[in-house]
Amino acid sequence: MKTILSWKRHQYVARVSIFLIMAALVVGMVGCGQPAPSYTLTISSTTGGNVITPGEGTFTYYAKGVIVLVVALVAEADEGYRFVNWTGDVGTTGNVSAASTNITVQGDYSITANFLAVYDLTISSTTGGNVTAPGEGIFTYDEGTEVDLVAAAEEGYSFVNWTGDIVDIDDVEDATTTITMNDNYAITANFAPYMVAAGGYHTVGLSSNGTAVAVGWNQYGQCNVGGWGNITQVAPAHSHTVGLKSDGTAVAVGANTFGQCDVGGWGNITQVAAGGYHTVGLKSDGTVVAMGRNDWGQCDVSGWSDIVQVAAGSQHTVGLCSNGTVVAVGRNTPYGQCNVGGWTGITQVAAGDTHTVGLKGDGTVVAVGYNGNGQCDVGSWGNITQVAAGYGHTVGLCSNSTVAAVGDNSSGQLNVDTWTDIIQVSAGALHTVGLSSNGTVVAVGWNNFGQCNVGGWTLK
Repeated sequence: MKTILSWKRHQYVARVSIFLIMAALVVGMVGCGQPAPSYTLTISSTTGGNVITPGEGTFTYYAKGVIVLVVALVAEADEGYRFVNWTGDVGTTGNVSAASTNITVQGDYSITANFLAVYDLTISSTTGGNVTAPGEGIFTYDEGTEVDLVAAAEEGYSFVNWTGDIVDIDDVEDATTTITMNDNYAITANFAPYMVAAGGYHTVGLSSNGTAVAVGWNQYGQCNVGGWGNITQVAPAHSHTVGLKSDGTAVAVGANTFGQCDVGGWGNITQVAAGGYHTVGLKSDGTVVAMGRNDWGQCDVSGWSDIVQVAAGSQHTVGLCSNGTVVAVGRNTPYGQCNVGGWTGITQVAAGDTHTVGLKGDGTVVAVGYNGNGQCDVGSWGNITQVAAGYGHTVGLCSNSTVAAVGDNSSGQLNVDTWTDIIQVSAGALHTVGLSSNGTVVAVGWNNFGQCNVGGWTLK
């Protein structure tokens, strides 16, 4: 009986097993007949570029068994734009910050390639300073970026303003300001000189706003500079004063007995110098022009070339060549103030009444000419950055902003030992003036005409 029951039980199990296997096969066959799952990938872009692989629009992808669907993505920016990132359903994107990447498609996704406008900022400066932040040249920024601007003036110059494409500059009259980049911009930092110069018995100051002031002897109107504007340099002589304008022309007031003020026709001038009764102008091409008294040949400069600076004494004219040598014309007897032919390595020249001074590149000084008052005793000087020559004295500006002086001190014109923070010096007949870094002026020496009454000046 047990045998019969066991046989029937096994027969039943076998039948159930066969049924289950057949059901599984049927289900499997039905599954094989179903279509593979599909996913859509929708791609778009913002202004400034497009997606070149696989393109833009809606793309359908079909799964193939266990094979992973990986789609390459390539975005390309238009000119003036840059690719930023991919946004949207980017969870399976390889690198959302890369223009060329890939995405693994595991569902219906929508992604966007984002682009941003970029603009160039071109920065330059005029003579007298530079832009320290961000620098000078061409810089590229994203649209809307706020860029810090910092302009730094050199000694003897003041920052004036920013010009050019200034619509998005916060404050055009502030050396430290910002600009917001909403377009391609070109801007310039402008600087203007301020200086002081001593004539025979008068003193002239140039403010950074391009105007001039003068005090002292005015018998010939040499101090009548109040109406001048756009001046970049002043040069006073014994009885006349010359001004260089920003457009390269020159103006002059004062005695004109020898035509020393007839500079109205000059152009392309980069520096002026005034002697006893003559005026000298350095042109942008390195040549030199001169007007006025020429009894000693002090105006015979027409053959000069490659000149970078000029100086005028009472009856002689000196020119500094670009190679550091020096030329001179005019009266040379009996003191030899024109004997500069052997000088080399010179970076600045100054001409006094009957002596000539040269500053060397190493900060030492040389001098020739009349030395009856010791005005040429500069051989021991060092660390000098500028020199000036008066009628009978010589002044040197030291690198530590103090001042040295030798020569005639009959009127106290050498009493400069207490001066500090000086950035420029000038020497007149019997007085000496110094310009401080804050634009104020100091003066010592003969003051019978009020040429030293500069205490109220602020030129910066």
